[in-house]
Amino acid sequence: IPVDNVYASPVLLGDAWKQKQEKMVVVSPDVGGVVRARALAKRLDDADLAIIDKRRPRPNESKVMNIIGPVDGRTCVLIDDMVDTAGTLCQAALALKEEGAVKVVAYITHPVLSGAAIERISKSVLDELVVTNTIPLTDAARACGRIRQLSVAGLLAETVRRISDEESVSSLYID
Repeated sequence: IPVDNVYASPVLLGDAWKQKQEKMVVVSPDVGGVVRARALAKRLDDADLAIIDKRRPRPNESKVMNIIGPVDGRTCVLIDDMVDTAGTLCQAALALKEEGAVKVVAYITHPVLSGAAIERISKSVLDELVVTNTIPLTDAARACGRIRQLSVAGLLAETVRRISDEESVSSLYID
């Protein structure tokens, strides 16, 4: 059975482009996300790229070790596939601010937001968390002023249309 992967990148990129700042740097929250971050940076007028070097002593726990790349005086745009407990995300935001970032915005596809995630986000230095509606937000998440949700409905509808019309789905993700 053929399968098409559907990525939220067109939705997230469209919003990031609208919010684009003069001194923007795209930040990968870990080495594993560098390809995703580099692709976003390229599509944002070749924005600079930074990488957070972190260690995970246990599941759902991490420690930021270093930030590689220019963040001082910049708006940092973190990009990742999911946020669960938000511990790593909030640590990353703090580390970026401590290195001189003026604003930290995270673009994340799947908002799991388990445990104390909402409380952590509310108390953190993260300026904004932009997520999609691939997972419904709880009432607490919807009430959190730092969380903004984007719809992937149009993207899914276009994907279904292209499959039905036997058109390319992958071209949705190519400039």
